[in-house]
Amino acid sequence: MPQLKAAFEKAVAESKSLPAKPDNATLLKIYSLYKQATVGDVEGDRPGFTDFVGRAKYDAWAGLKGTSANEAMQQYIDLIEDLK
Repeated sequence: MPQLKAAFEKAVAESKSLPAKPDNATLLKIYSLYKQATVGDVEGDRPGFTDFVGRAKYDAWAGLKGTSANEAMQQYIDLIEDLK
C-alpha cells in the first residue's frame, strides 16, 4: 500500500509535466481518477446545465462510483504512464 501511494504521488507530479497537453476527455479521466483516489465517491448535487465544465467533471467522477481508492490510484498511474 505505501508503494502504491508513493507511485500515485509520483504520477501526480508527472502529470503536471506531460510532453503534450491531453485532450479534454483524457483530462476529465485524469481529474475523475484523482478525485476518486483521494476523496472517494462523488457527493453533492450535480451542477446546473449552465455550468458545462462543472457538470462534465461531476459526470466523469460519478462514473467511477464504487471504484476503490487503490484501484483508482492504479488506473491513474497507468494512464499517466501511457501519456508520457
